[in-house]
Amino acid sequence: MSQTENPVIPFAPGTSSNGSDQLDKAGRSIINLLHKAAGAAEQNSQHALDMAQNLSHQLVAAEQRITDLEGEVERHRERAERAEQWLHRVYTEIEDRFVRRASGRARTMAR
Repeated sequence: MSQTENPVIPFAPGTSSNGSDQLDKAGRSIINLLHKAAGAAEQNSQHALDMAQNLSHQLVAAEQRITDLEGEVERHRERAERAEQWLHRVYTEIEDRFVRRASGRARTMAR
């Protein structure tokens, strides 16, 4: 607030014939300012609550997405392990059927 602004409502006896008019006006001004401040505080509070609720929903959605992705990762890990087992089995079959037999034949031919 700058020094040129004066938030204080001067209260001095005026030139009106009824001094209570100025008192009533000052009282109404104060009440009006209080209502404005309360309204602004309520709007700020409601905005903060709305934001908190929105962020809470986003957090729940993000946690669910993380859970889904973790499940997907686990499924891919299991598939990769099964693929490795199959590759090992195919490798073993190739070894047994072709490499060992071919080396056994080569030995018998060399004799």
